[in-house]
Amino acid sequence: MTPCLPLALALFGLVVGSSPALAQVAATTAPNTAALPLVIGQAGGSSSYSVPVQTLLIFTALSFLPAVLLMMTGFTRIVIVLSLLRQAMGTQAAPPNQVIVGLSLFLTMFVMGPTLDKVYSDAYKPYAANQMSFEEAVARAEAPMRQFMLKQTRQSDLSLFTRLGRLDPSVTPEQVPLRVLVPAFVTSELKSAFQIGFLIFIPFLVIDMVVASVLMSLGMMMLSPVLVALPFKLMLFVLADGWNLLLGSLAASFAV
Repeated sequence: MTPCLPLALALFGLVVGSSPALAQVAATTAPNTAALPLVIGQAGGSSSYSVPVQTLLIFTALSFLPAVLLMMTGFTRIVIVLSLLRQAMGTQAAPPNQVIVGLSLFLTMFVMGPTLDKVYSDAYKPYAANQMSFEEAVARAEAPMRQFMLKQTRQSDLSLFTRLGRLDPSVTPEQVPLRVLVPAFVTSELKSAFQIGFLIFIPFLVIDMVVASVLMSLGMMMLSPVLVALPFKLMLFVLADGWNLLLGSLAASFAV
């Protein structure tokens, strides 16, 4: 297993890593029971959820992984910028949605590499070696993610949700709960994505205006300016090495 894991795999390992406990609970369950118990007793007098209930809770927790990927990483900014690029160029389905989402995922993994390395080394690896509890592993995994989000979050957005959450004004940004930090981070990511999209639209808009003016001066009123401007947009984007500039600028826009 490589040190740089996707965030989904790291969180999946943290959740599924409790399988020894599930196996111990399964061994104490009677093999021929007519009904599945919700809670079973243990030798020390404590109680625990049965295997079917724990399995249901695990799969319920896994359903939150897409939300974690979208709301706590740079995926939101990247996928919005790439979608705005496609609209600015005027291509309806090129590149297709699958390519945009796939490229956004891999670029997100690249940007989040240092953060995921810390999650793997500080949380998942010690937890897999049974050196810490699940709660401690989650707390250690939260620290690098919180640090990454704080670096991308604007102070105005964080102050807004701190005020809406009715938190004590003396609370520092490092102490705000995730229910406040995550929406502030997403708001800042949306602002950054639309700012980058505005800069992308400008050169393509100039081409559209020039082509429309030329066609109007030539009297070609029935010819669509969008259709004529599309080859010039593609040529400009390719000659300027647009993909290199755009993806490099996106990766460099994240403060690490």
